[in-house]
Formats: sequence, structure tokens, C-alpha cells
Amino acid sequence: MSVRDQPCTQDGRLQQVFGAPVAELYEMAACPDAPVAMPRALGLRSFLALAEEQVARIRDRVHEAMAPERDMDELSADELRMDTQWLAAALEARDGYRAALDDLLRTMPPLQARARPVRFVQRTVTALPPSSAAPAPARAGAARSRRP
Repeated sequence: MSVRDQPCTQDGRLQQVFGAPVAELYEMAACPDAPVAMPRALGLRSFLALAEEQVARIRDRVHEAMAPERDMDELSADELRMDTQWLAAALEARDGYRAALDDLLRTMPPLQARARPVRFVQRTVTALPPSSAAPAPARAGAARSRRP
């Protein structure tokens, strides 16, 4: 399954902020006129989705190991200790990605306030032919001497 298709706890917020479902946001982010924050937010969302998937896998593995119908002789403190370390690392990663995404969405300007990007067009300036050049302005002193 692609990261784009994996559900994430922040999908609703991204849809609210950018005004489209996550699948459409990935397509919109590829456009040159997409808001700068959109590809960054979707990158964080992708990492968050992977971290949340890891948290769920570890949680499910621990639940399976601790299931009441499971034989107690199969329990391993070493395996559970390792799962605890992996879970701590996965939760730390998830929390970091959520915090980074929250910061990005909180600090970006509202969509309505963003102007479309300015595109500069390079123009070549050519000199006017000498016959059509504007006459040089007269000096102030010369203008006074012509008056009666």
C-alpha cells in the first residue's frame, strides 16, 4: 500500500486547511502554483502515516503476545522488552512528525491571504532610432533669456 493511501490521524486537518481530500492534495502539490507549504505538509504527513503504521504493528504484536488464550510458557520478557523499545522509538517519531506538521500548519498564512506567485517577464529594451529620439530638455537659464 502506498503512503498516499494509508490513513493518517491528521488527514481531516489537512483536508480542512487545504480544502481537498488528501488524494487530491498529492496531485495538487505537484503543480507549480501549489502553496509552498502543501508539499512540505504532505511530506510530513507521509512520514507520520509510516510512523503510525509502525505504532499499530508493535501494539498489535504486544496484544497478540499478551492474549489471554496464549500459553504463558511462550511469553518472553526479552521480546517484550524489545517491543517496548521499538514502541518508544515509534511513538517518539510519531510525536515529532505530528508536532512538525502542527507547527507548519499553524504558521503558514491562510489560503485566502496568499497571492498567486509573481512571474517576471524579461523584456529587451532597444534604443530608439536617432530621428525619433525626444529632444533634450532646455536648461532653466536658457528659458529665461527668451522671455521679454
